[in-house]
Amino acid sequence: MKTQDLFAPLSLKRGPALKSRILLAPLTNWQCHDDGTVSEDEVNWLERCAAGGFSMVMTCAANIHPSGKAFPGQMGIYHDRHLEGLRRVADVIRSHGAVSSVQIHHGGHRANPEFVRDRVGPSDDSTAGVRGLSLEEVEAVRDDFIAAAQRAEEAGFDGVEVHSAFGWMPMQFLSSMFNRRTDKYGGSLGNRSRFLFEVISGIREKCKPDFQIGLRVSLERYGVPLTEMWEVLARAVREEEIDYVDLAVWDWKKVTQEDPFKGLTFLSVFMDLPRSSVRIGASGKIMNAEEAVAVLEGGCDFVMFGRAATLEPDFPKRLMQNTEHQSPPLPVPESYLKSQGLSNNFINYMRTWEGFVADN
Repeated sequence: MKTQDLFAPLSLKRGPALKSRILLAPLTNWQCHDDGTVSEDEVNWLERCAAGGFSMVMTCAANIHPSGKAFPGQMGIYHDRHLEGLRRVADVIRSHGAVSSVQIHHGGHRANPEFVRDRVGPSDDSTAGVRGLSLEEVEAVRDDFIAAAQRAEEAGFDGVEVHSAFGWMPMQFLSSMFNRRTDKYGGSLGNRSRFLFEVISGIREKCKPDFQIGLRVSLERYGVPLTEMWEVLARAVREEEIDYVDLAVWDWKKVTQEDPFKGLTFLSVFMDLPRSSVRIGASGKIMNAEEAVAVLEGGCDFVMFGRAATLEPDFPKRLMQNTEHQSPPLPVPESYLKSQGLSNNFINYMRTWEGFVADN
């Protein structure tokens, strides 16, 4: 496989095709207003990425309900006041020929207590100050995810990605560590995955037939064994109600120590999933064309860039002009990040990443 294969188009079962295999990973950035409305900084940043050549531009995690707010400056998609800014984002992404997506999110028990007094999750956790949801509340949160997708569609986005990674609400339901319910949403893996699949089915039912649905999952920590995650994804791929799976790992080369897959990379564990029409991609410290090609050669259909995009929002165009291009070495100074269009809030967030922003 050659570097130019990164620029081959990729069709999805629904909606517009991708012009390349290079996608923007959803990036937390603290850039929106306190009420969740989109800021000028957010519009400018996402437009830079669309103009920079990413074939799909996905927003940061957009909060589907105030009870799920996890970050300062988090985008909101739970109220009609958010629509105007969301429309601007969808429009600027489309104007540069990229496919647009909103990542829909609820923090669950990981919601930020600075913003959420009554933190909720699948089950009670008195030591963490978390209240278990009632059955009616579970169904309400499910419906909030579906309503958020409808709002994204109304704003003009091509699709949404359901954020079921990093221990956020849908993953909390999957985990027997955090989900100790005894009703239809707890117990067996089939019951623990019910919430996620009802969200997906509800979006598919309520949105137009060509609306794209992606699913992000993470493969480490947060109480979901790889064997169970494999079963969940096998079902998602088999049922074909989603269009792509986004495998989020901290490092694409990392090897698992979890039996029965010990010694394999996390990504390779999932490359023998039944593929059907569902595309599979990955993110995780992929910083140049050589690494991206290796991910495709390993069995992925596309690659998502986060760190590389943060450093260079025109990273795809740079790769197209020079296949040997390397992302700048870390750490980088604040002045450099400002030159690439990052706002002060975005830079402050990146300071929470060890070794990313150089000390002044």
